Amino acid sequence: MKPTRFIDSANCAIEGILYTARTQKHMRNHFLAALVLLIATLFLRVSALEFILLALSVSFVLFAELMNTAVEVVVDLVSPGYHPLARIAKDTAAGAVLVAAIGTAVMGYLILSRYIFPIYKEVLGMIGTPTEMGTLVSILMVVIVVIILKARSGKGTPLQGGLPSGHAAVAFSIATSVSLNTQDPMISLLTIALAIMVSHSRLLLNIHSMREVVFGALTGTGITLAMLLLFRFAG
Repeated sequence: MKPTRFIDSANCAIEGILYTARTQKHMRNHFLAALVLLIATLFLRVSALEFILLALSVSFVLFAELMNTAVEVVVDLVSPGYHPLARIAKDTAAGAVLVAAIGTAVMGYLILSRYIFPIYKEVLGMIGTPTEMGTLVSILMVVIVVIILKARSGKGTPLQGGLPSGHAAVAFSIATSVSLNTQDPMISLLTIALAIMVSHSRLLLNIHSMREVVFGALTGTGITLAMLLLFRFAG
């Protein structure tokens, strides 16, 4: 029956949100991202207008995810079996969520970058710019350590499988070196994004597990930072 009281309507709406958060992993990720963003705005002390724009953007993503879930449930109700039109409906609804998420990411970058980038650049400057020799040695050290660890684990080959992921280790080693050499937050984020894409491809190909990829990323980053700092103090 259709609810007649406002409190009953509000309870139905809350039930819909809870159902989406309980059944949809992406919705939980959106809520987690919104929580992180809220904490960031408090620490960065953004203006009221900027906070309003961020709040509207986040709300739009959550709204799109709720509509996507509603479309999926209705499609499953009407067409329990496979149908090409049902797939198109679900894909289109998911595309709406993606468009909203991209728009929110652009909005967040334009607003938060002017607060975060100066801090990030200062942190990179505190570590210092490595020498060419230090960069080369650190990457070679990462490769050697990866081979040793794979030999000890007895799993995988130097180029495929095993602990840790060599691709992830080298990718994040290069990203760390580029970040410190350029001292540019934008270039740093782009190279880190490429390293994440390389690491993610190992998961998509079922060559590595998440644990192996994460361990590889930490190995590459940690060894590179340690070697570059060593070269800095030694020089």
